[in-house]
Amino acid sequence: MSHTFTTAESVTRLVNSHQVHRDVYTSEAVYRLEMQQLFCNAWVYVGHDSQTPAKGDYYTTQVGDQPVIQVRHSDGEIKVLYNRCPHKGTKIAIDREGNTGKFFRCPYHAWSFKTDGCLLAIPLKKGYVGTGLDKTENVKGIKAVGAVMNYRGFIFARLAETGISFEDYFGESLSSIDNMVDRSPEGRLEAIGPPLRYMHQCNWKMLVENQTDTCHPMVAHESSAGTAIKLWQELGSPEPKPPAMQIIAPFMSPYEFFEDMGIRTWPNGHGHTGVYHSIHSDYSAIAGYFEAMVASYGDERARQILDENRHNTVYFPNIMIKGPIQQLRNFIPLGPDKTLVESYIFRLVGAPDELLARTAMYNRMVNAPTSIVGHDDLEMYERAQEGLLSNGLDWVNIQRLHSDDEDYTQEAVENGTTERQMRNQFNAWLKFNTCSLPSGGVA
Repeated sequence: MSHTFTTAESVTRLVNSHQVHRDVYTSEAVYRLEMQQLFCNAWVYVGHDSQTPAKGDYYTTQVGDQPVIQVRHSDGEIKVLYNRCPHKGTKIAIDREGNTGKFFRCPYHAWSFKTDGCLLAIPLKKGYVGTGLDKTENVKGIKAVGAVMNYRGFIFARLAETGISFEDYFGESLSSIDNMVDRSPEGRLEAIGPPLRYMHQCNWKMLVENQTDTCHPMVAHESSAGTAIKLWQELGSPEPKPPAMQIIAPFMSPYEFFEDMGIRTWPNGHGHTGVYHSIHSDYSAIAGYFEAMVASYGDERARQILDENRHNTVYFPNIMIKGPIQQLRNFIPLGPDKTLVESYIFRLVGAPDELLARTAMYNRMVNAPTSIVGHDDLEMYERAQEGLLSNGLDWVNIQRLHSDDEDYTQEAVENGTTERQMRNQFNAWLKFNTCSLPSGGVA
């Protein structure tokens, strides 16, 4: 495959309707393309507004490979700025989070900036008189990203100055965020504590694909979930089933369970498993929770909200949320074969604390570096990363339940073991990797 991607056609060669070239997972050039195009043109998750509740509060993270600062400005709005002083390029903030007060101050030469990035003051400014500094980009202050949206507390950014709108990018897929937030009797979430962070030596897309891969749980997780079930049965399958068993046992559900659950796909690479039921459907009720929901929403609406038990919702390119368990996983690409996974949990404001305790238990059991489930997936990812360096085959198959007339511009609900969502993601991958590239011959 070509290792220069300067035209749309040169990128298109990597993806067919039912297969993708192994370079999309292994090539440094593809990774650079994604950082320059996909993560610039798409809407990418930054953080939650509860992480910066007070004026001057900031939180540092990255969008693609770009370091950014989420900050609460003096007007109460959330701003997202590039984490770079416009003078010499020094990172403005190196702490993960904090409060900067009314302004940011560069630690190198003390240039200072309002919390919306605008230049506030330069020491010895008279040294720039007559130099033309006032005509440069540097004097405008810390650069803001192209566009920001706070959707029900979830902060998304588009790095590009122009491009697809937030509404057109996400469309009906926002219903998964709506359901997660609506599960709070007060309609609000709060991020609780720092995320669990777990480094993976594999390509970020492997993790995103796995979120809607329903043919692996009963195979890859037999060593963890299968062992837990065996031990529970040896103890006589005591009832009531402990919360830990409620969480882990569904991972060993048969193929028929996952086929019947359904997968829904939306345009631009978004989709979710668990249309009709999911591994979260049969958790035991928490005393007082339904009553709190009825008090806020009424009986009928409360039932509608709580009966929706979507499994994993992928927001392309790189996050997954679990509405019923109030969790978000952020797959941050650090290279073609290196991904940092951050797993956040949220409190349903106004709901019993037992719900948060279950959410935290799920996160520890499934997503922590010390988890008994996550290591199963990690081994598969790293085996695949190594295997794709083999010259045995150049193409990776994503053909399960494929049809030639698939239209990814339309919402669809299909068999829960289809790989349509993977194909949907690569359709979006092509779209946003090429939308600002010129057409032309293959480079």
